[in-house]
Amino acid sequence: MLSIATRVERIVMESPFLSEGLRRGLINLSELARQLQPQLESDLWKPVGQAAVVMALRRLAERLPGQGCDDTREILLARRTGQLTARTDLVELTWRESPRIDHCHRELLAQAGRRGDMFLTATRGVNEAMVICSRPLIPLVEAVFDGECLLARLENLDAVTLQLTADSHRTPGIYHAILKKLAWDKVNLVNLISTHTELTLILERQHTGAAFAVLASLVQH
Repeated sequence: MLSIATRVERIVMESPFLSEGLRRGLINLSELARQLQPQLESDLWKPVGQAAVVMALRRLAERLPGQGCDDTREILLARRTGQLTARTDLVELTWRESPRIDHCHRELLAQAGRRGDMFLTATRGVNEAMVICSRPLIPLVEAVFDGECLLARLENLDAVTLQLTADSHRTPGIYHAILKKLAWDKVNLVNLISTHTELTLILERQHTGAAFAVLASLVQH
């Protein structure tokens, strides 16, 4: 059975707002403990005293990096120009998986290959297939996937791509550190795409400026 301290830590670390607030000393521990009590009692199936929760929060806060520490200090970004780029006016479409999906993907990539200036990514999941593309490609995408079951269509999206170093995959928590900074600034992500040295964030248009500002603050010059 989980202890109070273990469950408190999981709740806090699952929320970028709670973990960052606790790290910075911005949270009233007694009030947070009072707010967490009902959830803890439900999870642990026993009464939980407020004092025990406060103690768990205090000990957790002591283990988190201090206010003077920047938890993005280990993020390794490419030291070159053009490491942060944006693409605008994108559309995301998702279809239900079908026997034709593989053919649709191959046909789309073959025909769109002649338009190298356009943004295009195609992903196949377990039960769904997704395409994110520049708006001018939409007629081609709709023609290729004609007859497939469209599950969702999201408009007015932008993409911001962050260039990482080739060995960034060896840095534990690198994506967590980036996404936590975005969440702290209330930047909502629609999707994300990663390759070996690139992390591309798909956002609604109103969040693009804020996301660009957050990511620009991480770039090492």
